[in-house]
Amino acid sequence: MSEHTFDRIELSEDEILALLRSLRHKDGNWIAWGKACYQLHKAGYDPQNIFEETGFETAVQNQVIVAAQVYDSIVKEGVSDAVRAYCEGPRSDVLYEFRVLNQTQRAEAVELAWEKQLDIDSAHDVTRAVKAIDRLSKLPEGFTRKPGDAVAYQCWRQARQKKDLAERTRPIARGLKFAQTAGARLQLETLLSEISAPPQRKAPLLPLYRVDEELELPRIVPVAGTLPLSASAMESVPQVESIEPFRVTTVASQTVCVPIPGWQAVLQAGDPVALFTHSADLPNAPEGSDEMMLVLVDRSDRQWNPNSYFLAETGNGLEIAWFPETPNADVLARVVVVLRPKRILDESNILQPWQMDD
Repeated sequence: MSEHTFDRIELSEDEILALLRSLRHKDGNWIAWGKACYQLHKAGYDPQNIFEETGFETAVQNQVIVAAQVYDSIVKEGVSDAVRAYCEGPRSDVLYEFRVLNQTQRAEAVELAWEKQLDIDSAHDVTRAVKAIDRLSKLPEGFTRKPGDAVAYQCWRQARQKKDLAERTRPIARGLKFAQTAGARLQLETLLSEISAPPQRKAPLLPLYRVDEELELPRIVPVAGTLPLSASAMESVPQVESIEPFRVTTVASQTVCVPIPGWQAVLQAGDPVALFTHSADLPNAPEGSDEMMLVLVDRSDRQWNPNSYFLAETGNGLEIAWFPETPNADVLARVVVVLRPKRILDESNILQPWQMDD
């Protein structure tokens, strides 16, 4: 399909025959051929018939028509005689590539094509580069919207993305060939000097982590001691406050503390205190060997309920107990959690880097 549009005109049969004869004999240059094809198309003459009678394929007809229109637009822009001679030389394929540019951009691109003697592939690259830099709201430092600078900027970008020295040098060399301003050349030369300079050691990545689970951030709890204890020993343990988001804790002098995993029940305790006892001394204790247990109690919760265990003062001192009914004993705290020690089969193994057996 043709890439140009036009209003229909009327041509006499003699005028059509004259145009066809001119194309058949290839009178004039490609610009004349493009204008002849253009007139025939406007007159409604079928492009396939033109091909059969003149040998100009439909794709060639379209190329010379569009390129001739590009040529007329750069002439209006006022290019030099040398550039016009270059275009007539013939360069319909090169001018055809500039069809998507505006009139000013076409003239500048043709000037560059004449200066660098560009082929069709290079002309295509120039057009793409001009369109790309035209979409930028802010020009890159050192570059202009001139077509040569536009190509140089694309080469500069490509070079920065290459790690191999040879792969980086090639686009820089090509960019220097096209650069039209001192600023663009300076940017490319600076990039080239950076390549030849000894590599600078980069700072390592920060060992950056984020705490995602409550368990990863424990709660620091003061320790009252090991049962048996007196009520006064329990009451004298200072309350420990923590500051979010990292639960920074201020501990009074001589106060022993222990970290407890940040389970919800632990975090909800208003005034937690830890104490130690043997499993055999716990009510409803699990069967098995006797081991040291850590009991976390909440001194702020002394309200009895039948679903909890409590630290209470009895005739035998402080003990962990369950009361089916309101107790007569003095309740000092509710039991929040009871922790067994971690079972480690090989203590030396936890200090070694993790390995997988083959």
